[in-house]
Amino acid sequence: MSLETERPDGFKRVAQALRELGHAHAPVWLDVAARTSQEAADALGIAVGQIAKSVVFRRRSDDRAVLVIASGDRRVDESKVGAVTGELGRADAQFVRTVTGFVIGGVAPLAHATTPVTLIDRELFRFAEIWAAAGHPNGVFKLTPQDLERYTGAPVADVVVA
Repeated sequence: MSLETERPDGFKRVAQALRELGHAHAPVWLDVAARTSQEAADALGIAVGQIAKSVVFRRRSDDRAVLVIASGDRRVDESKVGAVTGELGRADAQFVRTVTGFVIGGVAPLAHATTPVTLIDRELFRFAEIWAAAGHPNGVFKLTPQDLERYTGAPVADVVVA
């Protein structure tokens, strides 16, 4: 049995999606859970800004998930996001798990249970290489900001606190 088949379903779903996209890098399983951008950066030995963190909101008008993929060293500005997507509300852990299929701390930018409205923080483009969650707090994968944009089809926007 390969290591991947022993991993949680979310991690396997992301690995499969990356294979289908022809992505050059398989997801990596970390020895420690990286639930925050800082923990992930420390585990990978990279700058915290290179972490493509996933922040999920709940759109008030239709309860649809709004996913913001932001640079780990930036804080998402809810009012900027809401100006693009519509008024936002809080997304609790159960909502996040139900709509994405992932636990908080492991929300990947792709392979969701239901497709969210997605925005990409333009600050990620400061880096040639970024890392995103791979469906579990222990899972991550390497990509470029351009890959992220291509894989998600999401617009790049100014969505962080100035």
